[in-house]
Amino acid sequence: MKLKEKYNKQIIKALQEKHGYKNVMQVPHLDKVVLNVGINSKHKDEKLLDAVRNTLTKISGQKPSERTAKKSISSFKIREGQLNGMMVTLRGKRMYEFIDKLVNLTLPRVRDFRGLSTKSFDGHGNYSLGFREQVAFPELRPEDLDKLHGLEIVIATTANTDEEARDLLNLLGFPFKKEK
Repeated sequence: MKLKEKYNKQIIKALQEKHGYKNVMQVPHLDKVVLNVGINSKHKDEKLLDAVRNTLTKISGQKPSERTAKKSISSFKIREGQLNGMMVTLRGKRMYEFIDKLVNLTLPRVRDFRGLSTKSFDGHGNYSLGFREQVAFPELRPEDLDKLHGLEIVIATTANTDEEARDLLNLLGFPFKKEK
């Protein structure tokens, strides 16, 4: 069953029962998924930029947007207008496909994976997770991995509290660590 269908048929009912929502529109849902790669100014070369661009394009299925510095900061050796990252925002059908691949294919491939931390919620119902290397994603071939870099994923939900967001992500299949 596709993740969006599962959400509509099962998860909405389960969340309504657990949290006592009177209206279906009150039930939290996924808003967007943001993939982000920061680029260190010391290691800025064309091979790294191409590797980051190719990685984000293959993982997300769309072209990343480049992020530049808004102002100069001398202690970080950053100049205004200098490229310091790339990002992709996923919504709708692509977002649900990405979440499905993340939960069922990518996370089980992570080395020494023991579950996601429940401490990565931001207090407003959004969840962040990071990868030190992009090798766990099945879309990437070994020949594409000449330059390794990190990757951050932010899952934005419409939940008001972290507990509601945790319940939503649990029902979507996210493998959280068991709390002691």
